[in-house]
Amino acid sequence: MNQTSIDLKDEVHQLAKEAFHRHLISGYGDSEYSDEYQIVLAGKPRHLPFSRARQLLNRLLNRSN
Repeated sequence: MNQTSIDLKDEVHQLAKEAFHRHLISGYGDSEYSDEYQIVLAGKPRHLPFSRARQLLNRLLNRSN
């Protein structure tokens, strides 16, 4: 994984942590796939590429403000 990918993964993790603490998602973490992140939304785990996970989390966080 290159530095850009690591930075994106870290950003997604921070966004997921914030979304979890705001009760917008019910879980998050590393996916079983190295190029994806797992977000549990409405009780269903979703494995998303990091860029799509970032988009989803940003959208959820923006709507909650």
